[in-house]
This record gives sequence, C-alpha cells and structure tokens, in this order.
Amino acid sequence: MSALNIFLLVLMFVSGIITVLLVLMHSGKGTGVSDMIASSMYNSAAGSGVWEKNLDRLTVISGIIFGLSICIMALTFPLGVIG
Repeated sequence: MSALNIFLLVLMFVSGIITVLLVLMHSGKGTGVSDMIASSMYNSAAGSGVWEKNLDRLTVISGIIFGLSICIMALTFPLGVIG
C-alpha cells in the first residue's frame, strides 16, 4: 500500500468520526442526546444562530472531505490488496 492510500485511510477515519460527532451536536426537534449536549454547550439566548451556522458549515466540510477521500481511495487503491 502506498503512502497516499495510508494517508487517505487515516483522513477517511478521522473525517468520518468528526462528521458523526458534528451531526450528533446539531439541535434536534425533541428531547434527546443532541438537546442535552447543545444545552450544556451554549445558552440559547446568546448567539445560538451563529453557533448553528458554524456547526452546519463544519458538518458540510467534514462530509465533503469524507466523500472525496472515499472517491480518491476507490480510484487509487490497488486491487487484491488487503492490509
């Protein structure tokens, strides 16, 4: 496996974990884990719109990085090689 594929594997793993965490941090419509995390991280009266907008941007960026790393990995990964 080449250095590019190792880098892409690490990037895919890290961006996948970050994407999952960012999605879980979004405020939901009901009472759940996301509401508990969101209420402890910021006060809803103090700039929650800015926080949500930045959270949306980070989620989209990490999702795009995850998707691009998968596409590049599919094109460059050698066939028949595992581990």
